[in-house]
Amino acid sequence: MQDRIQLVSIIAAAGLLFVVLELVRRRRLMERYALLWLASAFVLLALAIWRGALEDVATSLGIFYPPNALFLIALVFVLVLLLHFSLAVSRLADQSKVLAQKLALLEERVSRSESAAEAPERENEPVAR
Repeated sequence: MQDRIQLVSIIAAAGLLFVVLELVRRRRLMERYALLWLASAFVLLALAIWRGALEDVATSLGIFYPPNALFLIALVFVLVLLLHFSLAVSRLADQSKVLAQKLALLEERVSRSESAAEAPERENEPVAR
């Protein structure tokens, strides 16, 4: 791998690591979601720094140019992250639907109890002629 490409890869992976840590520090990214981002940033940084490991991975995958292996690994991490977030969104959508149904049932109970409480009061009111 050329020195310039390696330097750019190291800077990009270190930048990703810094951004994730900063987002966690500012509480903009929850820790449970940050774990996958941190793992991907550490793996990319390690492979960008350690040329031999990247070349071994590229050779084992049948990739001629090692930086392409780095992009493939990054793509795999992105796909894993997308799957993880899709699962989280699906779970939240189900929870929102259940909460909306429970809220509707509670509102119905409250309106029934209010109307039942008002009915005896109307019977005691004098009739206006």
